[in-house]
Amino acid sequence: MNFGWASRLVHYILCFQLDCKKKFELWSLVGVEPLRFSLHEFEEITGLNCEYVKNLKNPLVEVTTDMKAFWAQMGVNFDRGPSIDELTTACQMCRTWSRDDRLRLGYLAIYAGFIEAARTSSPTRASLTRLVMDLDAFEDYPWGRVAFKFLMESVKGVDLTKTYAIEGFVQVFQVWVYCCLPEFGAGFGHPIEGSPTPPLLAFLGGKGKRRLQENMLKQFYLLQTRTKNFTMKDYSEMFPRWDGELEDEKADNIVKAVFSSGWAWEQSHWLLVGTKLWTNVKVEILPMKTEAGQMVRSLKTVSPSRTQSDAESRKKARESPGLDVETMKGEIVRWLTVLTSNMVEGLSRCENTLKTQSRMIEGLTTQVGAVEMMVREGWKEDHTKADSSTDVPEANKSDGDKAKKDNAEDFLT
Repeated sequence: MNFGWASRLVHYILCFQLDCKKKFELWSLVGVEPLRFSLHEFEEITGLNCEYVKNLKNPLVEVTTDMKAFWAQMGVNFDRGPSIDELTTACQMCRTWSRDDRLRLGYLAIYAGFIEAARTSSPTRASLTRLVMDLDAFEDYPWGRVAFKFLMESVKGVDLTKTYAIEGFVQVFQVWVYCCLPEFGAGFGHPIEGSPTPPLLAFLGGKGKRRLQENMLKQFYLLQTRTKNFTMKDYSEMFPRWDGELEDEKADNIVKAVFSSGWAWEQSHWLLVGTKLWTNVKVEILPMKTEAGQMVRSLKTVSPSRTQSDAESRKKARESPGLDVETMKGEIVRWLTVLTSNMVEGLSRCENTLKTQSRMIEGLTTQVGAVEMMVREGWKEDHTKADSSTDVPEANKSDGDKAKKDNAEDFLT
């Protein structure tokens, strides 16, 4: 998939987060509109199986002789799952393997590169990779739920005020922004003609775009465009089932408010506390290749320890001053002033250019007229000379007549 990864866009949307206690749910505030990223949105974007199963990360798998033989064939320690580096090496020597073993290798490459999506040298989870020995069971497993859980565990553990790395299927975050903000996605996501499904395949991404944050906010404060707060289902199905999930009444109330007819969000509904909306954090992306294709992820530095409690994370966020309404209005005025100034300057340059071109055209017109006059005068002079050469002077004519008369007289004599 030739997807343009925009790390800054993902960073900005994460910096807009609301304080959500839930482990498997994320809310971001863009303008005055809350946007939810949960299992439902992940499922809609990827089209992956996200059904609930018990012991999601530790399924019971029987250890067999064939399993040990396959691990040995890949050159992997049996007590752990293969890393991306080990799978890359195995792909170079799998020509003589059986069809099923080559299929297993391909499945593991997809799992390691997109589901866990950790560092290339990091081993994958053995309990999950061992499912590959039963191809039917592996294909039917809810890998969408697994991928979402890995991703949320990584996101909830990072410190957005420092350089960080997110592991997991991070491209889904980017497409989620395009889906929540349709006009923004149309302008910056490079949508594919025909809108293929699932939405993950409907965009080419927006790598290299500037002023992403300003353009997101502009939709709300200036253009007042539509948003998609979350994937709509029956109210009884709006809250995904998770083992060990924490309760958050305030987050649930947002869903209830959206379901209420005629509800409109206002700035007064949101208490501006937590991490600053703008941080100068550098997020670097390093390319990595797997058998399934190219995987691009942010892996510059080690992310903070996941053992840090949610309470500690929220405490740190509250210590950081928020961006008040007046400051936000000032920023918007500044953006508009700069935009107006640039437009006036551009129009002035266009006017000067048109004046210069007009003077050049007038000069060329004068020169062309002079050349045309010279051509006409030259043509008249040549034509006059040609007419003069065909006339017989009167003196010469008389001499000729006299000569003819003398000749006639000589003949008669």
